[in-house]
Amino acid sequence: MSCFQLLPGFSAALQRVLIVLALGTGGMAMAQEGVLSQLYAARPPAGSSYVRVVNPESVMLAVRVATGPVQQLGGQAPASSYAIVRGGEEFSVQVGGAEAARLRVPPDSFQTLVLRRTRAGFALTPMDDTSGNEDALKAELRFYNLARSCREAQLLLAPAGTPVFSAVAEGTAAARSVNPVRASVSGRCGGAATPAQPLPALQPGDHLSLFLLGEAGAPRLVIQANRTDPFKR
Repeated sequence: MSCFQLLPGFSAALQRVLIVLALGTGGMAMAQEGVLSQLYAARPPAGSSYVRVVNPESVMLAVRVATGPVQQLGGQAPASSYAIVRGGEEFSVQVGGAEAARLRVPPDSFQTLVLRRTRAGFALTPMDDTSGNEDALKAELRFYNLARSCREAQLLLAPAGTPVFSAVAEGTAAARSVNPVRASVSGRCGGAATPAQPLPALQPGDHLSLFLLGEAGAPRLVIQANRTDPFKR
């Protein structure tokens, strides 16, 4: 049953039109409210930086960056969301509930910390993700060569074999802006290639990470969309 009452003096057809207009106006108001809430949402102060951890191994590890949430990383979900920290100030990274390191990063930067197990515990190697040329009309792909003993990695369009990234050295990353199109890609190290995977639907401004993991002779490709923790005052 409708929650709207018929008004005397108006035809039923006209009143149906008025009801539709009222509902449409309400929907527009809700949409505008959503836009305004994003516009006036709390934002990080100037000089803030964004830090995440990547666990390239298959064994899952519980990781926390600064005051961010504890996240299970590894396997098909190697990367955490970017935690917001104060640039130039010390913050902690916890692994398995214990502090693994205390670090500082430059202000106004994006950093990925690659986690590796050592005899003494864990080591974190920083990789600078800061982009100098941001194109809001395009999406960004960033390809990481984290496969052990893979001296140079490639990312290829599949099945054509057209290079998207070439000669990415072990332990480094490369990035490029692309038009938001549908495509499938495959990672390659020497003569070993990963199965082709479709890229998720991309929108302008999206950032996508593509991690080549595993070993040189048996690489695996994991694709994750970048995420950032909400800022809290």
